Amino acid sequence: MPDTLEPDLLGRFVEGDHAAFEGLFRHYQADVFRWIVRIVRDASASEDVLVETFWRAYRGRARFDPSRSFGAWMRRIATNAALDHLKAARRRARWSAENAVAATAPVVPDPDVNEFITLAFRRLPPKLQIVAALALIEEQPYAEIADALDVPIGTVKSRVFRATRALRKDLAALGIRP
Repeated sequence: MPDTLEPDLLGRFVEGDHAAFEGLFRHYQADVFRWIVRIVRDASASEDVLVETFWRAYRGRARFDPSRSFGAWMRRIATNAALDHLKAARRRARWSAENAVAATAPVVPDPDVNEFITLAFRRLPPKLQIVAALALIEEQPYAEIADALDVPIGTVKSRVFRATRALRKDLAALGIRP
């Protein structure tokens, strides 16, 4: 996310200037949206997460240091908002499954391997799902993922390992050998 901004724009944002916030929103919205889509994997849901991200940024503007990278700060906020979205979606899916009518036939995924992979991916815990999406699908550098999640690189590596192991185990249970 390139920082070609007016020198005082970030300072005005921290002070609560609405025009500065609007300028930052216009400058960063496309990049932040693409980042969120990489994690959430759903453009429609990503729009909601984008709004939540900028709302959180505005509410937390007093904690932002104008000498730091606004783009990195926004990626961290976007990552946290996306994680919250994934956790909520997982709770809703669990609730729906628990409250489904017992007489309905169990849902069997399409025998296509891509369907199985998508299903296995969605079963990952949200923290592993985010890292797996960014590292395995989007091929983002571990350092960038660590920065966005505010965790050490070793934690990212560990989560990628755990996600890969969980995906292999889930796919093996379905008869798919990577």
